[in-house]
Amino acid sequence: MAGSFLDLCVKRWPDKLARLRDGFYKVQDESGEAVPFRLRPLQERFLAEEHGFDLLLKARQLGFTTVIQLDFLDDCLFIPNTAAGVIAHNREDAEAFFHNKIRFAYDELPPEFKELVPATQDSTRSMRFGNGSSIRVGTSLRSGTFQRLHISEYGKLCAKYPEKAREVKSGALNTVHVGQKIRIESTAEGHSGHFYELCKRAQDKAKLGEPLTGLDFKFHFFPWYLDGKYQLADTVPETRDQQEYFAKLAKEGVELTRQQRAWYVKKAEQQDEDMKREFPSTPEEAFEASVEGAYFSRQMAKMRSEKRICRIPILDQPVDTSWDLGVNDDMAITFWQTVGMERRAIDYYENSGEGWAHYAKVLQERGYNYRRHYGPHDLEHRLLDQTAKTRRQHAEEAGIKPWDVVPRIPTELDGIDASRSFLPQVYVDEERCVRLIDCLDNYRKEWDEKLGVFKDKPRHDEYSHGYKSLETYALANPSAGVARAKPIRTGMRVGVV
Repeated sequence: MAGSFLDLCVKRWPDKLARLRDGFYKVQDESGEAVPFRLRPLQERFLAEEHGFDLLLKARQLGFTTVIQLDFLDDCLFIPNTAAGVIAHNREDAEAFFHNKIRFAYDELPPEFKELVPATQDSTRSMRFGNGSSIRVGTSLRSGTFQRLHISEYGKLCAKYPEKAREVKSGALNTVHVGQKIRIESTAEGHSGHFYELCKRAQDKAKLGEPLTGLDFKFHFFPWYLDGKYQLADTVPETRDQQEYFAKLAKEGVELTRQQRAWYVKKAEQQDEDMKREFPSTPEEAFEASVEGAYFSRQMAKMRSEKRICRIPILDQPVDTSWDLGVNDDMAITFWQTVGMERRAIDYYENSGEGWAHYAKVLQERGYNYRRHYGPHDLEHRLLDQTAKTRRQHAEEAGIKPWDVVPRIPTELDGIDASRSFLPQVYVDEERCVRLIDCLDNYRKEWDEKLGVFKDKPRHDEYSHGYKSLETYALANPSAGVARAKPIRTGMRVGVV
């Protein structure tokens, strides 16, 4: 019986592609019914273009999570002693993947096939088969050796769970050797984290035409408009901004139909500032889109639409600086010029582990005509050294003066509100202040892993200091429209001496 069934299987499904194309596996449809799985065009395109180590930047609901897990399940069932791992960004998603995709697909196989490759061990997050293969899911999978590894929504994992992302980077990615397969798929989460770094590196290699080694990742981008379901037959009016956006895409070779444009306009009404993250048209806009929980997503989107992130000429007029002083001698400085009602961030610098003499030299090398330096309240904190002098006094001894010390505010949210009121006046140089732009894009709420929600307080990370240097200027600037105490003016000399 088993032999005749196997003969029938081989005749109908002679290889993996046939099994994935023609319903060997079953999946759940939107109503929860079991239906035969058949490759969609984009899924088949990816399988034809895979390299081995692959990165997928994608729009929502294109089915790549499903096809990758079925592909790896197939390897486990048909290649003895294959170990596959699936990483999700939280435990609930990991267990859902396992239950709804992997175990469901196996359970729906014909009984005759399951007699040939039985599940000898089955738990809530792993299965082991009679041919020596196994598949398990988790949030890091640090231990063991895998021949197949799938990391789902790695961008989200890097953004919300940085410690787990480090475990994945140092642990799970090192469990897969050359010649095996790693597939990392995700929507974007801003210019931060290991997923962005991997994609940027892979894109750069592709642009330079460099050959890929067995340890290099290949970059794949699957935008929303490649899927035929993203269309709307209705006639939908377009704003001028939307028309300009579609015209820009056309110049880049992306010609959208009327139905696709209508779908995009209506979907954007639902998604608002999340549209470019969830349904990107280009890789660049995917990474430029707002990060979940970011405090200034609306303000940064408006700055971009109004072209206030641009090249800014440095004028022959005074320059102010605003500072953030962090722990471990972290320092961030934003350089400002005022033109009418415009506050122009013309330059930016950050460093750590350096003394005031270093920053005095940086200011001198910039060569600006300094007017005032704005510092946070902790500039007046005394250091526990032999002199017991304040940070301001040390700065002035290095030649950085005069200072306006911004008084302490009641809560961090007051500073955020002040910055939101201040940003409509701000222009930022897109090249000299690229790090400041990243900080404003990525300054976000802290994620509560236990409750699965954002906390109502900021996350303190590598983007905090850059943002705080802008906040210092916002708090010192009366035109921000937020009531606050006046800065305490100290020192009499202007600039750096």
